[in-house]
Amino acid sequence: MKNKFLLLLCCLICTTISAQKEFTKYTHETFRGTRVVNGHSVETLHEGEMEMIIGHRFGRINGGAYELFGLDQASIRIGFDYGFRDWLTIGAGRSSMKKEFDGFLKFRLLRQSAKGQGEMPVSISGFSSLAYTTLKASDPQQPLSFQNRLVFTYQIFIARKIGDRFSIQLMPTWLHFNLVDTKEEPNDKIVLGAAAKFQLTKNVAFTSEYYYGFPNQFLSDKENSFSIGFDLNTGSHVFQLHFTNSAGMIEKQFIGETTGVWGNGDIQFGFNMVRTFKLKGRRY
Repeated sequence: MKNKFLLLLCCLICTTISAQKEFTKYTHETFRGTRVVNGHSVETLHEGEMEMIIGHRFGRINGGAYELFGLDQASIRIGFDYGFRDWLTIGAGRSSMKKEFDGFLKFRLLRQSAKGQGEMPVSISGFSSLAYTTLKASDPQQPLSFQNRLVFTYQIFIARKIGDRFSIQLMPTWLHFNLVDTKEEPNDKIVLGAAAKFQLTKNVAFTSEYYYGFPNQFLSDKENSFSIGFDLNTGSHVFQLHFTNSAGMIEKQFIGETTGVWGNGDIQFGFNMVRTFKLKGRRY
């Protein structure tokens, strides 16, 4: 009798846990991929999933016909991201701009969901990255030390999917440059980013992002990064086509080093090509 009671209790507990899991409805695809345009989205990769991301930025369109409206110039970044767990993604890449290597960690903290007794209204992820430039010093007599070549970025992504088509995201950001251009320029910079996605069709979405640098942090030649684009989903590939005033494709470049002015035509056409591989487990 005692054994039967324990068996019945275990079955009841398992059934309750299973029902609770089914009762929780998590939000999927707040953004289609791990990038919005230049910056990251709140999304992390599934465990065992790897992405190869090839980013390409042409020159400024105001170069005119002589520069084929920017197509004569280009900078690229090749990177690989991997999902160690559903909540943890790591990645690394190399940019031709300033010959920089970068690596990052992104981890999911909260996930938007609806429950019977309440809901989690937003998804939240944390992000930390390190960038290292291998560009030779302009003065060979004064080479840069290892630590002076480093830049650190810390971000929190707070996103909400509103309905089936619209998503928004805020990105409080802290940049730390170990070396800056002048004594008056602070090493630490606080920036607030915002991004949005609107799903036009099943496989096409409009995206945009903007990073606002608070006053007295950047030199006068630096501008806030603003980008718009389109995500084209073709299954295992995602093509992201966009226009931006930023030449760089990692945080310290497009947040901290943008010099283009949209009003002057300093606009660059570019794309990200994303190929997804399933290296572990079954494909979903």
